[in-house]
Amino acid sequence: MSPDPLLPHIRNVPDYPKKGILFRDITPLLGHAQALRDACWRMAAPFEMRPPELVAGIEARGFILGGIVAHLLGAGFIPIRKPGKLPAKSVSREYALEYGSGTLELHQDCVKKGQRVLLVDDLVATGGSAEAAVLLLRSLGAVVEAGSFLVDLPDLGGKKRLETIGLKFHALLSFPGE
Repeated sequence: MSPDPLLPHIRNVPDYPKKGILFRDITPLLGHAQALRDACWRMAAPFEMRPPELVAGIEARGFILGGIVAHLLGAGFIPIRKPGKLPAKSVSREYALEYGSGTLELHQDCVKKGQRVLLVDDLVATGGSAEAAVLLLRSLGAVVEAGSFLVDLPDLGGKKRLETIGLKFHALLSFPGE
């Protein structure tokens, strides 16, 4: 079995954002037209037969991938933002990261009750930000059944955490042992 053609486009950055973390940088992939196109097609493909009405992307790299996936699936896009960046009334949720904590926000009117939403982000480590995003969307009435991710770090438990809340998990690349 040959290695995934996307692998050469993921840069390893040791000790970022702090000592002991091996950061998986997708900016080389974003700068390579064919790799970006292939990644987004592969992230969207499992959902083509039953496309969501909306794709939600987590700031910031989830915006890039999620916007393209939304376009490919003919869906609208929901930006999930960091605090203080949304102009209208919003809801928020705090979550733990492998190297700190964070908060995500959504506009209160970004989704109608019962709308099907696909969550998209670049990477799942502990699953904290993805879980917060799913729970925020569900609190507004969204039906969030699946997430599509570029990279999974399975040893950090994010996939299991997300499956525990009923999210079907799809990732293109996996880096065990981290």
